[in-house]
Amino acid sequence: MKAYVIQNGEYQLKDVEQPDPESNQVIVRLRTAGLNHRDLMIKNRVGNQEGYYILGSDGAGVIEQVGVKAKHFKVGEEVIINPGLNWYHNSEAPPKDFEIVGVPYNGTFAEYILISEDFIERKPTHLNWQEAGVFALSALTGFRALFTQGQIKKGETLFIPGVGGGVSSFIIQMAKAVGARVITTSRNPDKLKQAEQLGFDRGIGTEDNWQAALVDEQIDLVIESIGGSTFNRSLEVLKKGGRIVTFGSSTNDEMTFNLRSFFYGQYKMIGSTMGSKEELQQLIAFSEKHNIKPMLDRGYNLDEIDQAFTYLASQNQLGKLYVNI
Repeated sequence: MKAYVIQNGEYQLKDVEQPDPESNQVIVRLRTAGLNHRDLMIKNRVGNQEGYYILGSDGAGVIEQVGVKAKHFKVGEEVIINPGLNWYHNSEAPPKDFEIVGVPYNGTFAEYILISEDFIERKPTHLNWQEAGVFALSALTGFRALFTQGQIKKGETLFIPGVGGGVSSFIIQMAKAVGARVITTSRNPDKLKQAEQLGFDRGIGTEDNWQAALVDEQIDLVIESIGGSTFNRSLEVLKKGGRIVTFGSSTNDEMTFNLRSFFYGQYKMIGSTMGSKEELQQLIAFSEKHNIKPMLDRGYNLDEIDQAFTYLASQNQLGKLYVNI
C-alpha cells in the first residue's frame, strides 16, 4: 500500500507492507485524512531513524477487515479514527501509556490503517468524508479545553486568540452553541472577515492593543494556544479571578509572567491536551446535535502531501487541510 512516511529524517511517499488484523484489531480503508501541526514537528522527534513511521493522526474510512476477537464493528461500517490511544475515561490527565496515532504508531497518511477497534468511532452522521477526516483531533482538543477544563457556561465571555486554526474554529462554534459570547483575533483582516461564518461576536487585530480594545469587556475564560508571544497579553485582558486554559504553543514554549500580579489577580491557569474516548463520544453527540462542522480550507491528494505540509507551515490557512486517499 502507499503511505506517506518519515524515514532517515526525510518525508516521502513509498510502498509499504499492508497489515493484517489480529485479535480485536480492524483494517480501515481510509478515504480521507487530516493534517495537524503535530505532523510538522515529528521530524524533530524521530530524527534520522532508519525505520519508517507512517504520519497522520486524523482519518476516516470504511472497515475492510476485522480480527477474530473484534465484536463491536463489522466490515463495511464507516468510521473515524480516534487519534488518542489508551485514554478511555475522562480523567485529570492522560494515563501514562497515552499515545497519539502517527508516531510511534502508524498513522493515517496511507491507504489503510491497522488499529484496535477500541480506537475507532462510527462516522458522525452530519459530516461528509472530507469533514470526517479532519474532525477528531482538533474537535476533541477543543471540546476538552472548553468544557472539561474551561467549564464554559451560558452567558460567559470567551477570548480565544488566533481564529485561523482548526481547534479554534471548533471552540468558537461550540462556545456559541451553549450561549457564550466569543471574541477572537487575527493578524489578517481578510481572514477575520472570512471567519465570521463561525459566528463569533467580535474580532480584533492580533497587533491591536487588546487591553484598550477590550476595556469594556469582562473576559471570563481565555483559551490560549499561541504561547509565549501572546500569553501575557491574554492574561492582561482576563477578569480578576478568571480562567485561562492552554493547550498548545505555536510560538515560544517558554516565557515569563509576573507571579505577584497572577496571585493577586486570583487567576486560574489550567493545562489541557487532546481528550479521552469518553469525551470523544460526548463530542460526537454534541456535534451532531448542534451541527458542529470543521471549517475546511483546501484538499490535496496523497501524492501532493508535500505541498500540503508547505502550506500548513505558512500558517496562512483558514480551517483544516485534508488529504483525499
